[in-house]
Amino acid sequence: MTTVTLNKHHNTGIITINNPPVNALSQKVREDLVNCIKSAKLDTEILSIIIICEGKTFVVGADIKEFNSPPRTPYLLDIIHMIEDSSIPIIATMHGNALGGGLEIALGCHYRIATQKTLLRLPEIKIGLLPGSLVFTTQRLCRVN
Repeated sequence: MTTVTLNKHHNTGIITINNPPVNALSQKVREDLVNCIKSAKLDTEILSIIIICEGKTFVVGADIKEFNSPPRTPYLLDIIHMIEDSSIPIIATMHGNALGGGLEIALGCHYRIATQKTLLRLPEIKIGLLPGSLVFTTQRLCRVN
């Protein structure tokens, strides 16, 4: 099953994440996201990339089904760096919740757009954990405008 797809609308690559029910960042989603970003960057007609999510929410972070498993590539931090280092502008369009790793992905994007009711949170800090990308998130969050 493909959890992330790339479509083209004029000169914009539309990357859609569809991992019901909450668009969790499973290893498969991370892998598909990397492949879609690479494909979009290779397409010389694509001048910008938009990341959207199907369903009621943006990405809500890690997949709890994988909590007891060892970390597998691609790692969240590598994806965020890939987004941030892109020469093609990448825009996160958020709705519902953007939690944990989802918020971290949005922070790595060049631009972010959210509905008025979108909740942006790092819930891991309430249980004494640091955000997944650690320094990146804490530094980026206080600088975002």
